[in-house]
Amino acid sequence: MKIMTILQLAILIGGSVFLFLYSRPYLKDPRKHGFYRFFGWELTLFLVVINLPVWFVDPSSPNQISSWILLMLCIIVFVVGFLQITRYGKPSGFFENTTTLVKTGIFQFIRHPLYTSLTLLTWGAALKNPDLLSVSTGVAATVCYYFTARVQEEEMIHKLGESYREYIRQTKMFIPFVI
Repeated sequence: MKIMTILQLAILIGGSVFLFLYSRPYLKDPRKHGFYRFFGWELTLFLVVINLPVWFVDPSSPNQISSWILLMLCIIVFVVGFLQITRYGKPSGFFENTTTLVKTGIFQFIRHPLYTSLTLLTWGAALKNPDLLSVSTGVAATVCYYFTARVQEEEMIHKLGESYREYIRQTKMFIPFVI
């Protein structure tokens, strides 16, 4: 197993404290999407931190090129999804507390662009050093984001009713035309 530097450990601890404080209300109830999201965030943070030493090593290798493509896609999907949900979702308070179903832009193709973005970040970080630890952590984080999305869909069905059920039937969860 790799030994972490003091900087890596500080980033991991600082990030984990921040994520814990932000997620604390959700951690009491596994029926809330924030419960699973916290663990996904933690696993993604862990991947980024453990692979920091190889982030820029051998930049023309297939792993690094694939990693950077996923990381660039992550940024694009996040920015587009975030801007559209804050503009059209009419959030009440925090941006994810939408009051209106968004079915335009990226949301006409996938229901969870922000979780897609987190999954792209996860695999972009994992591909920096695709060893057993990175790949298994990437799989675990992906599973957490899947459960986050499923639980959030139940919340949205409760909030928006049949219109959200119809939206589920019309769109894919994470990847347009695929899943």
